[in-house]
Amino acid sequence: MRSVFWLLGLATLAVALALLVGHNAATLTLFWPPYRFDVSFNFVLFALVAGFVLLHLALRAFGALRDLPAKAQRWRSQQIERAVVGAVMDALSLQLSGRFVRAQASAQQALDQLKSSPSTSWPRRDQLQLLAHLLLAESAQSLQNRERRDTNLQAALHPRLTRSAPEAVEGALLRAVRWAVEDRDYDAARSRLAELPQGAARRTQALRLKLRVARLGGATAEALETARLLAKHRAFSPEASRSIVRGLVLDALHEAHDLPQLQEVWNGLDASEHAVPELALAAAQRANQLVTDPLVGESDRVQAADLARTWLDPVWQGFEALDAGQQRQLVLALEPGLPQLDATWLARLEQAQRQLPNNAYLQYLAGQACMQRQLWGKAAQLLGQASHSLLEPTLLRRTWCALALLAEERGDEATAQGAWKKAALLN
Repeated sequence: MRSVFWLLGLATLAVALALLVGHNAATLTLFWPPYRFDVSFNFVLFALVAGFVLLHLALRAFGALRDLPAKAQRWRSQQIERAVVGAVMDALSLQLSGRFVRAQASAQQALDQLKSSPSTSWPRRDQLQLLAHLLLAESAQSLQNRERRDTNLQAALHPRLTRSAPEAVEGALLRAVRWAVEDRDYDAARSRLAELPQGAARRTQALRLKLRVARLGGATAEALETARLLAKHRAFSPEASRSIVRGLVLDALHEAHDLPQLQEVWNGLDASEHAVPELALAAAQRANQLVTDPLVGESDRVQAADLARTWLDPVWQGFEALDAGQQRQLVLALEPGLPQLDATWLARLEQAQRQLPNNAYLQYLAGQACMQRQLWGKAAQLLGQASHSLLEPTLLRRTWCALALLAEERGDEATAQGAWKKAALLN
């Protein structure tokens, strides 16, 4: 379409010129005393147009000649820029392929070219220099050259470079945190994390590093909070998120030094985490461990038993769905609190044992509960049944010990000695 308009324009110009000069008999008289010149008007018009064109071409040629040094400088700058970009790209490719020595050489080549032309400037010069330093530091870290890594990292974090490439600076700080974690340097990692801007500190990559730093420093509470935040943002798969959070919760429970601290950790968990059998069992077992010291008062033992039963209540309701290992842990967690077992829990225990009469763990637990209440006959019956079904050595040994005590209680010395002997063989 554009060519059609150009053709129409040229045709219009040709018609105008034909009308103007085709039958133009006008002349132009020039006086140069004592001379007089009569010149055709068409010739004068042609001379003016030709003069304008020649003058325009002369000015353009003069301007081009005058711009030659600037163009040459610009060409050299472009060549240097292309060489630097190529070297940085080569360094990145070599770094990704694991060829760290060659990556160092390419990054150093880019820096040398930048230093050889300090007066040359282009829009992304500082960013390229920062990336070259960062790639050189990354390769040095992979080669365990920490001195060279730190030197290039400080060069990358120079104020002149940080002002022109803030995103690259944030990347350098994140890399520095990762390097500190790899070196197991907790203080350096925390210091680099603190240097991150507020917005960058909330990104997924920063939170992943924060989780690793917290776990490195043993800050379980901070690590748990960060892991939950990462799970909320779907930084991990659902299975991985549950596994990480579960592991951190277990660490937090094991690190509790007294019952109030343990209860605080438990209250800080989500409702969904309270229903996880593994966590509830771990919390109850830790509560029992905290009151094993003979110097612990009776009130603390009662409190630990109450807490354990409260935490294990959801697990107890799904007893039949638990595997054998979890059933064993549940019995071990409830057994220390049998002396403080109330009537409600005792009724629940008896009902569960009646519903699952062949379950050895319920037979053992119900038998021990009856023995605590001096129901010797029922206790002997349940524990006797359990002695034939239990395979777990610890519970079986306790079963024979309890049967030996029951035999002594009714004066059956022969049965008591046989039970003590079987218990001794299980040590």
